[in-house]
Amino acid sequence: MDALEILLLVLAGILSGFVNVVAGGGSLLTLPLMIFMGLPSGVANGTNRIAIIAQNVFAVSNFARKGIYEFPYSLYLGAAAVVGAIIGANLAVDIDEKAFNRFLALVMVGAAFFIVRRKQNTISDNANISSKQLVSGLLVFFLLGIYGGFLHAGIGFLIILALTKINHFSLMKANSIKVFVALVYSIPAVGVFLFNGMVDWKVGITLAVGTSLGGILGSHLNMKGGEKWIKIILVLAIIGMAIKLWFF
Repeated sequence: MDALEILLLVLAGILSGFVNVVAGGGSLLTLPLMIFMGLPSGVANGTNRIAIIAQNVFAVSNFARKGIYEFPYSLYLGAAAVVGAIIGANLAVDIDEKAFNRFLALVMVGAAFFIVRRKQNTISDNANISSKQLVSGLLVFFLLGIYGGFLHAGIGFLIILALTKINHFSLMKANSIKVFVALVYSIPAVGVFLFNGMVDWKVGITLAVGTSLGGILGSHLNMKGGEKWIKIILVLAIIGMAIKLWFF
């Protein structure tokens, strides 16, 4: 990597880390960026997990210090996601590169549509974590784990949607659970990619520096609707990258 690539990775990581903690979708920026820099799609997918783990370590720590967490409920959801993530990661290491790029492009377009149509979350923290909600949550998070292990990009939107619809968590509490679950399932997922030689440590560590800083910033500034001011920039960047992935 040259100096420009290092700078680009760190800056993209900061933005990605902030977006991931505040709302979700940061990997929709970093994953295609690494592909555009010349990394094979599978390697970019595996390498992205290094940054995700680093970012979420700091984010989880900051949320915990502020007393924003839901334990042990989040641990149960994380355990269900781990099982799914191992399945998803094993699927990801075998997929054709062109098929992966086109799948990622479709996910990015779908995520951009979701961001545009997404309404302001006004749910107060009146959470329901009864046995019925737990069973529903375990099933949903097992399926989310499969997707997260396979791609991860855009998983934050899905996790927040699940937590607000199933349990009626506030956006802030949902974000704290999201980063915890993502941290838990990303560890075995990256293990699968490492076993298959699909992680570039130099790129991953460089990106992790940025995402860690962004994660710290995002967890300190997290608030309802905190993602609103970056919505337009994020959507334009996602659409542009999706077009490049699909056609070029």
